[in-house]
Amino acid sequence: MATEGRESTDASSPDEPVLAADGVSVDRGGTRVLTDVSLAVPPEARMLIRGPSGAGKTTLFRVLGLLEPPTEGRILVRGTDAASLPERKRAALRRDHVGIVFQDFQLIPDLTARENAALPQEHGGSHDGEWLDTLFERLDIVDLTDQYPASLSGGEKQRVAIARALANRPAVVLADEPTGQLDPDTEGRVLDLLDEATAETALVVVSHDRALGERFERTVTLRDGQIVGR
Repeated sequence: MATEGRESTDASSPDEPVLAADGVSVDRGGTRVLTDVSLAVPPEARMLIRGPSGAGKTTLFRVLGLLEPPTEGRILVRGTDAASLPERKRAALRRDHVGIVFQDFQLIPDLTARENAALPQEHGGSHDGEWLDTLFERLDIVDLTDQYPASLSGGEKQRVAIARALANRPAVVLADEPTGQLDPDTEGRVLDLLDEATAETALVVVSHDRALGERFERTVTLRDGQIVGR
């Protein structure tokens, strides 16, 4: 697979966290949304970040996903402090090392399922069709390759979004309320597929659903923008 254009990171040991927050705080409009949050995601970890509505989960998801920088503190991706990088380099680090599954899927309407999943590779200048084939097989969406998002069910859209998150073989996948828009019958199937597809990748799921706790080896509880339990 071609790797031109990938942003390199500092060399890291096998035991070093692939993603970490160190003293992260976020202010918005004069209000502190996150306060001194620290956590570490080891390689191949399964972590659930949970808490009630308004706890700061979505903000933490966006900061961990390098979608916005913290007001204070550091976000380390494989040893690189992403918070100190300019937007262009932060975006490249996100593209190459952090896969993101959004709650509302965020698929491009005029692209097919395959084209949506391939976007991270297109943006990074790398092309690995065999890996995309493997992902579509693992997620049982081979028959959706040429379909457009408008013709897909919620569960099918979610699986395409998972394939896109894994397209560049990231170190960690972040999923925001991955079952929030799914019916109960589809929810369990998608969670199983997400777990299977990320078997060689760290997985962090953000959710208000306390019932998901039994699926994860590590749980972090947020309340009022602070970690109150692990």
